[in-house]
Amino acid sequence: MSYYFSKTLDLPFNDAIAHVTAELKKEGFGVLTEIDVSGTLKEKIDVDFRPYTILGACNPNYAYQALQSERHIGTMLPCNVIVQATDDGTEVAAVDPIASMSAIENDQLGEVAQQVQGLLRKVIESL
Repeated sequence: MSYYFSKTLDLPFNDAIAHVTAELKKEGFGVLTEIDVSGTLKEKIDVDFRPYTILGACNPNYAYQALQSERHIGTMLPCNVIVQATDDGTEVAAVDPIASMSAIENDQLGEVAQQVQGLLRKVIESL
């Protein structure tokens, strides 16, 4: 089982970030965090790394349901979406919530994960 789903876009890196953020919003997600991995690596350990950003996406309704279902699920929130430069274009990849939560035996949480998976797949496919 893959732990993510992705799509490569023919867009400049920053345009891809804006595009995926807009598509996430259409499905009820907000971006809580935006981590510039390449900038952080340069600043902290002086290495050059390809353009790579992690977007911490959250759909408040599903996050609330998950938090009600499982006390410690916050350790796995928000849903991460990455944008990275590749030789083929700009790749956008989202975590598969079902794969990431498969170790947790909780049927209610599984239902929430399935719903969120569907929304994230829809976002990736729409790009």
